[in-house]
Amino acid sequence: MSQAAAPMASTTAVPAHFQRFLAFDYGQKRTGVASGNRLTRSATPQGTIAAPGGDARLAQVALRLKEWEPDALVVGVPYHPDGAAHENTARALKFARQLRGRFGLMVFEVDERYSTTEAHAMGAKDADAASACIILEQFLRSLP
Repeated sequence: MSQAAAPMASTTAVPAHFQRFLAFDYGQKRTGVASGNRLTRSATPQGTIAAPGGDARLAQVALRLKEWEPDALVVGVPYHPDGAAHENTARALKFARQLRGRFGLMVFEVDERYSTTEAHAMGAKDADAASACIILEQFLRSLP
């Protein structure tokens, strides 16, 4: 069970017909990706996008969206342990806005404190994708 007790940062209700989700653990150099569904409330790591630039990263995201056809997206948003925002908080929120604008899908933001630490503690070979998986499972568990 996840140690990261991370509530959803977004208060937007998730429509009941949304079943398939793609999650991202945003990083400046690498972005982890995971897919999951509401029925099983589980997620599977889908590798890492190693594209540092905005357009290159979004092109890779577009390929993942075509492959997985999610109903909505989930983006992990990092905060300091005390809940304060920092530089990467703003970067992740900007990435979420870019996804909304570019792809026209709903994007849910999840507080992802400790997800990368947890992925490393689990011995993940791809910590970024494992972190995206942890973020998505937290989100899925929060759904009614």
